[in-house]
Amino acid sequence: MSAYASTVVNASAEEVWGYLRDFGNLAEWLPGITLCEIEEGDALRPGAVRRIEGPGGTFRERLLTVDDGSRSATYEIFESPLPVRDYRGLYRVSPVTDSGQAFIEWSATFEADDAAKMAKIVTRGIFEPGLAALHKRFPA
Repeated sequence: MSAYASTVVNASAEEVWGYLRDFGNLAEWLPGITLCEIEEGDALRPGAVRRIEGPGGTFRERLLTVDDGSRSATYEIFESPLPVRDYRGLYRVSPVTDSGQAFIEWSATFEADDAAKMAKIVTRGIFEPGLAALHKRFPA
């Protein structure tokens, strides 16, 4: 199953990517997150592990790739209070060439017993509020 959300913010792709490439700053912008700390590695390099405290409990995620050329990163969740398995997330920032704004995509693939329900929870409960919060971080 997959989940997906996207938005456009009033900042350059380079500025937004410079902010989002930091795997350790999730608590600064994702609503409901009370703690995000790097437990292992460097927040800017693959292999970093972050512990997140949020609604429902503790999440642990590992940064798999960071690609400055495509302004994208992938990560996996290996501990979660959500009933998901094999979760792989991707976020990407692209320029909107006619306006100078940034197009942000956030997606994930995963397995779950009730995959449709989990896709709705991830999209509406995590991705959409997170992207909406980035509008506040990068106001017009």
